[in-house]
Amino acid sequence: MFVEKIKTPGLAQLSYVVGDGDRAAVVDPRRDVDVYIDISRREGAQITHILETHRNEDLISGASALAEITGATVLHGPNPAEPIAYAQTIREGEGLTLGNLGVSVLETPGHTDDSVSYVLHDRELGGEAIGVFTGDALFVGDVGRTDFYPDRPEEVAGLLFDSLQKLAALGDQAIIYPAHGAGSVCGAGMADREFSTIGTERQTNRMLRIEDRDEFIRRKTAEEHYQPPYFRLMEQMNTRGGNPASDPLAIKPLAIPDLKAGMDDGCQLVDVRSPESFAGAHIDGALSLPVGLVTTYGGWLLDPEDQLIIVADNLAQAREAEIHFSRIGYDRVAGAFTDGMAKWAAAGEPFESMATVSVSTVKERLGKPPENWVLLDVRKGEEFRGNAIDGARHIFLGHLPGQLAELDRDASYTVLCGSGMRAMVGGAVLRKAGWRNVDVFMGSMGAWTNTAE
Repeated sequence: MFVEKIKTPGLAQLSYVVGDGDRAAVVDPRRDVDVYIDISRREGAQITHILETHRNEDLISGASALAEITGATVLHGPNPAEPIAYAQTIREGEGLTLGNLGVSVLETPGHTDDSVSYVLHDRELGGEAIGVFTGDALFVGDVGRTDFYPDRPEEVAGLLFDSLQKLAALGDQAIIYPAHGAGSVCGAGMADREFSTIGTERQTNRMLRIEDRDEFIRRKTAEEHYQPPYFRLMEQMNTRGGNPASDPLAIKPLAIPDLKAGMDDGCQLVDVRSPESFAGAHIDGALSLPVGLVTTYGGWLLDPEDQLIIVADNLAQAREAEIHFSRIGYDRVAGAFTDGMAKWAAAGEPFESMATVSVSTVKERLGKPPENWVLLDVRKGEEFRGNAIDGARHIFLGHLPGQLAELDRDASYTVLCGSGMRAMVGGAVLRKAGWRNVDVFMGSMGAWTNTAE
């Protein structure tokens, strides 16, 4: 009997292979599915079922692709917004067996109407639950967001409360296996650890500890969440089933003439190198998007129909970026330029740099503000409200492209975030849109806090 967790970086998505004997199931697979096949082969098990806890919004499900390869049956909960073309419906009270492992279904709506949880039972131990795949209903340290039905906020928050009571009733001994860990956009208060039990969550999870249903509803409806535009694409693809991910090894290396031709054809340059590398030298018009931020902010700043060229330190980094893009449905990657900015410059091609400033410069400017200067904070709203520099203007990074019209093109801007990484992205957004008087506060709030008197 085994349960193996697979974590998807960037999205902090958790999927699982669970089985016993020669039968296994995969829970919430991502689009690049080879890892599940490798695990099942190592365990000597055949993947017979693919279990979806809900229709994902933040990544493309690999269920249909994995089913095509393995012949496994895909199971999905009832009440989806649209029929799931590649799955059979499973309802509360139904289940399946994997050797001596029993799997039963609880309907746990609230995050989405079609959310279900899969409860594990060791058939040799009787009916007690030994674990549960909770999807986006219950996380380690938090519970699922309920903002996907803006016309029914109180109703769906109440549904989630009721679903959590079902899960709590499984008993303190049950291990929880959520669909996301810390860093996911699906919850703000998740713990860094990715293991817990119902008992631990009953004691420590601030939302699960709320006993009054009305208070829970008030707390959930007051939360602030962001919905990137690409969520709509994910919902569509996860209704009809996505194609398998492209092979990252097939990414095309581009020489300088190829890169220039792609630029002439309107390709969007995405520079996935570090903020420091981008600041030192980059191609004019490139968007800074460090590889670790591709899945978090790519869906805000890029259109799925954009033809992309990845600028990277090496092919391995470019391949990693392409995998991240494919997981959120951005498949139009024309190639990668990895020859380096030194070679680009040596060929006589123009390049740009991004000015950076330190704490001392920001303090000096705050003490005697330059004319028409703006300190622009691009962190999330809860970060800004929790700890902000007096006088800073706040625009969430994902909203920045849509709010450029509100900014004075003649003003000068210093962009900040938590560490400087998102600030470099924001600075690149401004520069790409034509703002020239832009610099980036490297270290940002981390540096500001550590040097506070």
